[in-house]
Amino acid sequence: MLLRVRVALPDRPGSLAQVTRVLGAAGADITQVTVLDRGAGRAVDDITVFCPESTPKDSLGKSLQGVPGVTVEGIWTTREAPGTYPELEILKYITTAGDRGLTTLVDSLPVLFSADWAATSTGQGVVYASWRAPQRVTLPAEIPPRPVARTLDDGLHVIHAPLPPLALTLLLARSEGPAFHRTEVHRLARILEIFLSLPATERSVARQLRK
Repeated sequence: MLLRVRVALPDRPGSLAQVTRVLGAAGADITQVTVLDRGAGRAVDDITVFCPESTPKDSLGKSLQGVPGVTVEGIWTTREAPGTYPELEILKYITTAGDRGLTTLVDSLPVLFSADWAATSTGQGVVYASWRAPQRVTLPAEIPPRPVARTLDDGLHVIHAPLPPLALTLLLARSEGPAFHRTEVHRLARILEIFLSLPATERSVARQLRK
């Protein structure tokens, strides 16, 4: 199984090596490391690992907690293909998707962000949701001026983002693992900016809403 491991650790030589040794001893094959944050002597890294199905997440977390100065912020399953540039691939598909540009985007975001599901709404109801979304999707009533990360009362981690030119809002949800990091929020904001700047986006979404 493919897992995402988020750790906070001292930002000094050797710290990451200690983490990778523990992961290797637990049978985890590291496929990708992404630095999310650095500052004040600390770093936050997302490490993508392939583990045997028999490896419990809890035991992996306990092993990492034994490394001095390391805090495990979350371990959760992911579907993202490591070592690639998925945003570029998705944006390529969107530019040629015609009226399916919005649905292609919504279906792709959970994979890009190791999340569970995504949905768009007009405020009066859901326009489109990815296949793992619950039957009833409730978006926060207050629309933020820009994408923001929140944890809802039921513990669901989300990024809530406005799509002003389309009169839509978007919700990206993760039930497992940590809250969305500000780096992830910025990454989503950039993807949405590019999507909204495509010449055919408004026309294709308008046609979809009329169907």
